[in-house]
Amino acid sequence: MNDFTGEALDFLKDIIIILVIVLVMRTFLIMPFKINGQSMYETYYDREFIIVDRFSYRDLPVFWKTQEVERGDVIVFAPGVSDERKYFIKRVIALPGETLKIEWWNVYIKAIGEEDFTILNEDVYLSDENNGDTTVKNDTSAYVYEVPENRYFVMGDNRNHSTDSRNCFQSCSVRTNYVKPDEIIGKVLVDLGYFNFRNFTFTHPELDISTKPKFFSGLAEYDY
Repeated sequence: MNDFTGEALDFLKDIIIILVIVLVMRTFLIMPFKINGQSMYETYYDREFIIVDRFSYRDLPVFWKTQEVERGDVIVFAPGVSDERKYFIKRVIALPGETLKIEWWNVYIKAIGEEDFTILNEDVYLSDENNGDTTVKNDTSAYVYEVPENRYFVMGDNRNHSTDSRNCFQSCSVRTNYVKPDEIIGKVLVDLGYFNFRNFTFTHPELDISTKPKFFSGLAEYDY
């Protein structure tokens, strides 16, 4: 075997190893996404790049502690309602077995075992425009959702411009209001922002705002 053949085989081996590592990481650990749409304004913006943690929610052997989906987590999931919009990004609002009520622009939660609803404090992650302005089809009357076991109720932070659990992500004749665990890709881990190559800045070309990377300081989760 001459030197050229040996170097070619080494190069091919390195490429295969790299491809296997990338494949394993994308399948089991992390996955990059580009946000398309305004449903999470002002937490995440259109065209921003994010890294999704695919590992934390996975069912693993009992000796490895995994995370539960928690209220406040921002998740990426595939509701199966559109070939054009395969993945959605929303925030988890209600957990399995809870009852959620939307009435007079506010969100209320009745936890398991509780008799009364408690208003949900969302001022940390909702903008001034959206905080206290949650409705269903602009109707201020009461809408009550009883979240089934092993299901989640999610909404976008940009409440007036979000297709989410309130309308079954498109139409309630197509699917239910709730997200199943096997539809969840993972939760947002890193926000890389949007880089404008034309101006060589992190300024969004349409919104004229800064979309610098937030990395681990973004509101990808919120503890109540």
